[in-house]
Amino acid sequence: MILSMSAKQPDITRDKILDAAFQEIHKRGFQAASLSNILERTGLTKGALYHHFPDKDRLGYAVIDEVIRESLETMMFAPLRATDDPVGTLRAVIEYKAERTTGEYVALGCPLNNLMQEMSPLEPEFKRRLTEILRTWQDVVTEALKRGQKRGQVRAEVDCRAAALFIVSAFEGCIGIAKNLQSVKEFRLCMAQLADYVDGLQARGR
Repeated sequence: MILSMSAKQPDITRDKILDAAFQEIHKRGFQAASLSNILERTGLTKGALYHHFPDKDRLGYAVIDEVIRESLETMMFAPLRATDDPVGTLRAVIEYKAERTTGEYVALGCPLNNLMQEMSPLEPEFKRRLTEILRTWQDVVTEALKRGQKRGQVRAEVDCRAAALFIVSAFEGCIGIAKNLQSVKEFRLCMAQLADYVDGLQARGR
């Protein structure tokens, strides 16, 4: 039992660091994020941080891969991969995000979008990882819509890849505009329009 608890401890420590790093980066951006603030949030030493993440860039990569990507995996990717009703699932995800988004989230903006704006022009490795998330998102939506077409749920004339690109772009665009306007109301109005677009992909008579 002691060995088992000891084996799990490094993962707990790593998770604490990742959570604190995500909060700091979301609030301040990657470049302005302070390792001292991250350590203060966790109560850990520099040695513990550097044991898991040798430098700030690798900490940022882990936030992208293990926090931001995993959040999208849970909210969007996994449900769409498993669904038998892609239009209904897409609408449910959009409505869920609109309803659950708070003023604080709107004020800070989307973590993915923020990092794309800040880091993609500066660091190729950040750009690669962020682009991979966007491509995965588009691929997942595309495949879900194609399955819907085969079942007669999605209109046959829909270009599924183009529709997926628009959906992802609009999803991110809604939060970007809402951040600039500092308005949850405008975010929800924008997302409602996106939900209507998704409804329009449905085959007639359904």
